[in-house]
Amino acid sequence: MAAASRHGLDLTLDHWDLGADRFLRDGVTITDEERDRLIDEYDAALLGALGDPRVPGNEHTRDILLGLRFGADLYINFRPCKLLVPSLSPLRNPHPDTDVVFFRENTEGLYVGVGGSFKRGTPDEVATEQSVNTWKGVDRIVRAAFEYAAATGRGRVTLVDKANVLLHEGGLWRRVFAEVGAAHPDISGDAMYVDAMAMDLVRRPERYEVVVTSNLFGDILSDLAAQVTGGLGLAPSGNLNPGSWALFEPVHGSAPDIAGDGIANPLAAVGCVSLAFGHLGMEEVAADVDDCIVASIREGITTPDLGGSATTRSVGEWMAGRLRE
Repeated sequence: MAAASRHGLDLTLDHWDLGADRFLRDGVTITDEERDRLIDEYDAALLGALGDPRVPGNEHTRDILLGLRFGADLYINFRPCKLLVPSLSPLRNPHPDTDVVFFRENTEGLYVGVGGSFKRGTPDEVATEQSVNTWKGVDRIVRAAFEYAAATGRGRVTLVDKANVLLHEGGLWRRVFAEVGAAHPDISGDAMYVDAMAMDLVRRPERYEVVVTSNLFGDILSDLAAQVTGGLGLAPSGNLNPGSWALFEPVHGSAPDIAGDGIANPLAAVGCVSLAFGHLGMEEVAADVDDCIVASIREGITTPDLGGSATTRSVGEWMAGRLRE
């Protein structure tokens, strides 16, 4: 709200009770009516970190997060990984210009739940998971990656797959990537196997600008890149379908073991606010929020995981005060 007020924006925030407490109290994760209202009546949603050991089956996380991703067809999982302050990287000599953006396919792959078990609970049990990849799904995520590169002045898009082993899935991704890349002759396109990419993100992350990949590989590699650029405590994400409702969430998950201690890092959630403003076309507001994040790190107004002594609330209050000045 402080950033919105600074720019004279009329911003309305509504709080929705969709946490584990509600599920444990009422047995409800999210209803179909609530899901439709959230998608139809709002411009965007900021989702708090999900996960609670009191719900061992993780039902509320699955129903809410995956339900909203699939229900709104949010096929882009947008993960920017930028090194804001070099000292935060675990690498010995981090390149100060490391700035890689992941376009992770968000509605297909191994996460669609196609599979099953046979002879479950016996020594002969067989479990299968099927990776679903459609031309439409691959084409639109690859196009989104190239279009983003073109719009932001980035000169390279890298496809990550395992096409040497996953011949059918990898073959589809390679063919689509070549076709879309041909329509963007000013942008360099290359491909990396996922194991080599994991190695190279540690060795020379500054080499990569835009990465496009499948649901599973993107899930893994974007966390790796986030750690290289400062840790999951700084990692925001957006679940997007261009021109429609969007969902933003910090990717670090919840931390029930430190709930109420005031030491949870709020910067990933603040980064999500910046992404939301950018998505809504409010680039100046997003830039102010980003500047505030960098200032909090450089001035040491951070929680203990980043070397500071501030509480979660005091970090937020300091940032809000800075934005009001």
